Order: sequence, then structure tokens, then C-alpha cells
Amino acid sequence: MTGAAWVLVRNDALLPRELDALYPPSVSTLAKTLRLFAGRGAKSGRPGERLARSLEGMGPVAIKLGQLLSTRGDFFGREFAEDMSRLKDKLPPFPTAVARAEVEHALGRTVESLYADFGEPIAAASLAQAHEARLLDGRKVAVKVLRPGIERRVAEDGEGLALAARLIDRWVPAARRLEPRAFAETVIRATVLELDLRLEAAGADELREVMALDGYMSAPAIVWEGVGKRVLTMEWARGWPLSDPAALTQPGLDHQAMADNLIRAFLSQALDHGVFHADLHEGNLFAAAPAQLTAVDFGIIGRIGPAERRYLGEILWGFLNKDYDGVARTHFAAGYVPARHSVAAFAQALRAVGEPVFGRKASEVPMSRVLMQLFEITALYDMHLRPELVLLQKTMMTVEGVARRIQPDHDIWTAADPVVRRWMARELSPAARVKRFAGEAAAALQNLARLIENPPTPATLEVREVRGERSALLWFAVGAVVSGAAFLAALYLA
Repeated sequence: MTGAAWVLVRNDALLPRELDALYPPSVSTLAKTLRLFAGRGAKSGRPGERLARSLEGMGPVAIKLGQLLSTRGDFFGREFAEDMSRLKDKLPPFPTAVARAEVEHALGRTVESLYADFGEPIAAASLAQAHEARLLDGRKVAVKVLRPGIERRVAEDGEGLALAARLIDRWVPAARRLEPRAFAETVIRATVLELDLRLEAAGADELREVMALDGYMSAPAIVWEGVGKRVLTMEWARGWPLSDPAALTQPGLDHQAMADNLIRAFLSQALDHGVFHADLHEGNLFAAAPAQLTAVDFGIIGRIGPAERRYLGEILWGFLNKDYDGVARTHFAAGYVPARHSVAAFAQALRAVGEPVFGRKASEVPMSRVLMQLFEITALYDMHLRPELVLLQKTMMTVEGVARRIQPDHDIWTAADPVVRRWMARELSPAARVKRFAGEAAAALQNLARLIENPPTPATLEVREVRGERSALLWFAVGAVVSGAAFLAALYLA
């Protein structure tokens, strides 16, 4: 952590000189003092360029942070986002000869036995780089190869992040509701899983099937004979990477439809299936006219359970319909807001956030101000970070930023409406509620049956009495389930 701070100081990226006029006197004095230790590189480049250089030298986890920042030009300014964009796929590559050796070691065969041609690197990111290649059958593919020694770098980054989390938790009481330790554990775990490309291949294959159900997004097919722990081969993605400015100037590109497809693809993955691509920055998305999106790099996959999916759907539906009371009740039911607070007061706070946003173009909404207001509300209502939702929230932020870059006036709520409406019709319809009640009742009945079969103190009961109680309880439970299901069916389906 000390090393990271030193890198930022050397590049004048911690408290950059360009922001001197905004610092209070105490911070201004500190900034000028730190600048005495700045290196030669601190005098060249814009703040974003210097920060990108710093993060690049600090390791994979820091680069992931930079990739997230690069998607939010609406927060930090377009120039800053462009300066940070090199962290997506334009890092220095390692030699092709090393990559070929890695492929042969991982697959246990020669490069020539699988690939008719194996080219130079076409993209290089924090953990791996990609090569253009062609299989013996003529198919064009991309071959992803992990960087040599990356496991050690990730382990070091993880130790530093865990230490920083412990220090924040110990010395910054106000930050404890953000659960820094749990957040660090989530990030470290996700990054470590990226180091086994066999798992990534399996995740890509699963999400390819999920994406095909809706058609908002697609994924290339995996070439399984070209998959190993440190190597992954997939068919070539159609289109241009969105990290290339030329991608959005393609003839015939429908920017509105493409931005809509991005939002709908993410929401349909998360809501309908509980599994989603959790690293959807521009470097991992390819665009082709008129509105086709192809995702690559499935190293980070997020998953949310049925309860979280229901809460997410209800919250989105509530915002779409400006039902702030309903959104507030869902937050309390989910345990996101402690029960000691007022539901009505929380709904009032949500209205203060939502009303200024609805009906306005995205370019007219200062998202940095909205996020700051949300942060203030979470503090006011003692809302803690939910580790199980970290990847979901991070991806939502990234996707919304990319959609704005594709279409500056994009309306995320209009884009989300059909997916959320479909989910509501299926999951919260009267029939779905009856089905869910029946499932819960059946599970309760099974638990009751097990309890009856294995009573807590059988030695104290007469065998005849136990059998009688079993029979009575079972018949009572069956009757309750049938009666309850019939009542709900009559209530909701009438």
C-alpha cells in the first residue's frame, strides 16, 4: 500500500497540480509538499494519463479500478476517461515466443498441431493478452494467454488490498458500513478465479447459451481443444472493439438500438438467469452494424440468487413506475435498510433522487451529483455494502457508462422497461405467486415430515402416540397446503 502511494506521488497523480485551485488550504499544503518528491514523469501528460501510468505499474487489481473509471466520462470528464482507456486493452504485450511456449505447456501439444497460423498480440490487458490465430480447419480464432508470473502479482495485489481494507476498517469508522474487508475479499476472489482459463471457458459457454435466448448480445464459441489452465481459444468476435473510437463511426450503426441492447442484455442475464458477464467495459465488447454486440473475456462472472433477483426486479419496477413507497418497502424487506428507520421517510429520500432524473436526457443528468446524493442517503439510513451484490452494482455502473458513450442521450429506464416488465409478468404474476407458495409449502411439508420421523425426544414418547401424532400432523399439513393453494389461486386468478 505504501508502494502504491509512492507511485502516485512520483507521477503527481495523488493530488494533481491541475486541481490546486479546488483544494482547501490544508490539502493544498500537503499537495505542494508531496510534489517535492515527484519524478520527471510528473511534469508530462494530463492527470488522467499520469494516473493511468501509475495504475499500470501497480498491478492487475489497480488496473481493474482504472478500467472502471474509464467508463465514466460523465463523472470525471471525457478527456480523463479517454486517458484511462488505454488500460482496457492497450497495455505493453509480452513476446509472442513466450506466448507460444505458454500455449504448448498448457495444452501439452505443439502450436502447429492445432493452429495453422499464430500471429502477434492484438490486445494486451492486465492479466492476459490475445493473439489472432487460425485453426487447421480454417476457422479464425482468438487465443488468450495469461501473462507469465501473473499469479504472483495477483497474490501481492491481494495482500495489499486486504491490508488496506483492514486499516480502513480499523481507523476509519465512517467507512465501516462499506464493509471494506468483505469488499476486498470479493474483489480478490473474483481476480483469483480469472487465473484459471478453464473456468473462464466454462463461464463463456454458459453465458453464450443464456445470451442466445434473447439475442441482445452474443458470445463466440469456445474451441475446447485449445483450452488449458493458462490458455483459452475462442472463435473470432465479429465487429470492432468499442475501445477503438472508430467502432462508433461504422456505417449503418444504430447507436440507440445498440445502447438499448447493452442494457437489456445485462438485465436479462441478471434477472432472468441469475448469471451475468461482470466485466462489460469497452475493451470486452465488439460492435457490428446495425446493433450487434459480442462480448469476450468472461473471466469475471457474477451470480445472484432468486431472492436477490426478486428484490432487484421489484426495485427496478418500482422506479420505472415512480412507486417510491414500493421501492422503499422492498429495501426494508431485503434487509438493505435497518428496520429502525421509517419506510415513509426513506421513500421520500428516494423520490428526491428519482424525480430530477426521469424524463431527462442522459446528457442533462449530472450522474456524479446523483451518485453523491445516493451515497449521502445510504449513510443517512445506515445502509451497508452487500458483498453478494458488489459485482452486480459494479457492472451496472460500468454498463450504464458504456451505454452513455454509445448514445450520449440514452435513457436507461426506457431501455430497461421491456426486460423488467417481462420479468414482472412472469415472476410476480398471480400464477407465479401461487407456484412459489406451493413450492415453499412443499418444502415446509418435507421439513415437517422429517421432523415427525425424527422427533427431538423419542424416548419420552409412546410408539402408539407418536404414530397417532404423525398421522394427525401429516393430514393437517396436507390440508393446510391444499387449502392455502386453493385460496391463493382463487384470490389471484379470479
